[in-house]
Amino acid sequence: MAQCMPSLNPPKTLKPKIPFTNPSLSSISSFKTRPKFKKFMAISASVMSSQSQNQDHPRLSLDSLINSSRKDELLDPIKSSLSHCLSETNLHLTVPGLKSKTRGKVRDIYDSGDYLVLVTTDRQSAFDRILASIPFKGQVLNETSLWWFDRTRHITSNAVVASPDKNVTIAKKCSVFPVEFVVRGYVTGSTDTSLWTVYKNGVRNYCGNVLPDGLVKNQKLTANILTPTTKAADHDVPVTPDEIVKHGLMSQADYDEASRKALSLFEYGQRVALEHGLVLVDTKYEFGKGQDGSVLLIDEVHTPDSSRYWIAHSYEERFQNSLEPENVDKEFLRLWFKDHCNPYEDEVLPDAPEDLVCELAWRYIFLYETITSSKFEIPSMEEPIHDRISRNVSQVLSSLQ
Repeated sequence: MAQCMPSLNPPKTLKPKIPFTNPSLSSISSFKTRPKFKKFMAISASVMSSQSQNQDHPRLSLDSLINSSRKDELLDPIKSSLSHCLSETNLHLTVPGLKSKTRGKVRDIYDSGDYLVLVTTDRQSAFDRILASIPFKGQVLNETSLWWFDRTRHITSNAVVASPDKNVTIAKKCSVFPVEFVVRGYVTGSTDTSLWTVYKNGVRNYCGNVLPDGLVKNQKLTANILTPTTKAADHDVPVTPDEIVKHGLMSQADYDEASRKALSLFEYGQRVALEHGLVLVDTKYEFGKGQDGSVLLIDEVHTPDSSRYWIAHSYEERFQNSLEPENVDKEFLRLWFKDHCNPYEDEVLPDAPEDLVCELAWRYIFLYETITSSKFEIPSMEEPIHDRISRNVSQVLSSLQ
């Protein structure tokens, strides 16, 4: 069926206020960072020690990302899907019982009365903007999150009820906390709120975390830190725990529970990633409060969208040589836009090059397959994707009534 295709560069929208219930090629090139200083060798030595303790884990290499038969196998379907990305949905027009639609950066969220229907689209966002649409991205994010939701139940309950389609999760309703719990293990990043950006600009107390002088880009922190953000009209705003409670965004008890769960989730995610040859560098979590008062994990978990991943075995050597880590995330696309425009202020952004879009699609699939040890299933194109989603959601919603 015909779909509305709005501009790919709308302003960022706020999180829905309806209750939520169960988010140039990457450093194939090498970029120089600031030189190291002798007084930081102790921290660097601790990094080497932690890496050496894990040398029995798989030695995933950048070559397996760049030159692999699996990549060759997927490039044709990726290119064939460039014109069929799921950039927008309108299920409120095709699925009985859906009352409203809220358009997020990546997800289209529908209120069905008892539940929320979350459709993960192929929209790619950064800098509080939509940059492009990436083939199969929505399916990768949805299936990756479901994998992690299932494997983190020992840490926290979540709001997932069902997944009727490759791009869809149905969730219980809950009240969403207006705070994103960003957990970081390294000093890195390129956006205005990234730890490296604020640090190099002189900030030494960030979101309540006191940072020492002399840290360098991509350095491992001595301990993981939490840097929460809250939502303004068009961008994320760093906030301290005290401010969160003072302004009534969360109660102290809810904040303490959510922050504890966020740090535990990140530590677990780091262990699982390392078992597969990856470093989980940073990520964000969102939580909501269920009808029974419990704090639930919502949105997405450890996806290529919400997380930064590096290749583990080469990290220390590249760090010691002032080289960028070999990354497997969307950072290279962020850097391309920063090099070719002002992504925060330019009204119209340039189109992302096709080769970068295809590369990012491959990297999303690569991460999914590497972490889950399962093969990504290319969806059939015989049925239009919007028709398929409408049919599957209708069937499952009727069974949940």
